[in-house]
Amino acid sequence: MKISKVKVWAENLALTRPYTIAYRTIDKVENIFVELHTANGLVGVGAGSPAIFVTGEDLKGSLALLEAELPAICEGRDIRHLHGILEDVQQKMKTRPAALAAVDIALYDLFTQYLDVPLVKYLGQCHKGLPTSVTIGIMSVEETLEEAKDWLSQGFKILKVKTGSEVERDIAVIKKLRETFGYDFGIRVDANQGYDLAGLEQFLQGVQSEQLEFVEQPFPRGEFQQLQTAEESVRLKCAADEDLHNPEDAIPLLARPNPYGIFNIKLMKCGGVEPALAIASMAKYSGLHLMWGCNDESIVSITAALHTALACPATRYIDLDGSLDLAKDVVKGGFVLKDGIMYPNEQAGLGVTRI
Repeated sequence: MKISKVKVWAENLALTRPYTIAYRTIDKVENIFVELHTANGLVGVGAGSPAIFVTGEDLKGSLALLEAELPAICEGRDIRHLHGILEDVQQKMKTRPAALAAVDIALYDLFTQYLDVPLVKYLGQCHKGLPTSVTIGIMSVEETLEEAKDWLSQGFKILKVKTGSEVERDIAVIKKLRETFGYDFGIRVDANQGYDLAGLEQFLQGVQSEQLEFVEQPFPRGEFQQLQTAEESVRLKCAADEDLHNPEDAIPLLARPNPYGIFNIKLMKCGGVEPALAIASMAKYSGLHLMWGCNDESIVSITAALHTALACPATRYIDLDGSLDLAKDVVKGGFVLKDGIMYPNEQAGLGVTRI
């Protein structure tokens, strides 16, 4: 079953809900797409969301690399040699993880279509489905409450609130959410590197009665050693994001005492399904929990992350709302969303269909 043709292109995907995080406002996203065709009509599709501030790569450079290198790597190769092809792709694209992720996902999609099984079944499904959080950016208390009301009315049960601008303001927002909507939903926080240790401890103290799930990446990347001096209750309440890009990054984060109790894995940062599984295995054998996150991404890569998450025993949380606010996409299908819970659609591969 040989790959006969490679197609690579980019799409500018506008957001229906622009949002603000600790250091910028986002209103659109450009994604790279990869299609791998076989002569008998199978098509594997992958997507990547390169961004200098997240993956360290620009779209123009990643697109050019894919166009220059991918046909020579993939065309004429037998998809049954999946891992050998992946190794060759990884060697060429190790510094461009979102581009690598797009190819990785397309290869896994094509391979599991060839096997006629959903990707999650091939990987070893151990979770039927999981509730995803939906993200609320940094905004006024009134705007936060309005957006929270909208998401909760749609059946979502977990809010992820962006913080990191001002501790007192952040505490007030969480308290107001509980005061207004009660305790029948989960709240997690993404500080986006906006705190120091004193600020983190002040924040956690201020919301200790508000049933907060965890705080994602409280400190700037590379400063996780500060967490190793904190109480275990604080460390277990923190999730690594910017500190964790790839399997190599995971190694120092496994040193005792663990600075984080949770690893947030993003396919765009680590380079796709294959390296994500390596990180997941490290977390499993170190007793850490997993969260699976995303950027603003196509249904293609969101579905790939969901399938991978549901195949990992250490998975406890998903934050895979990255396609929900896209004004357009290039595919439909992929997953089923019901009452805020995401399930695979049981079709072969990723189960996506080109629009």
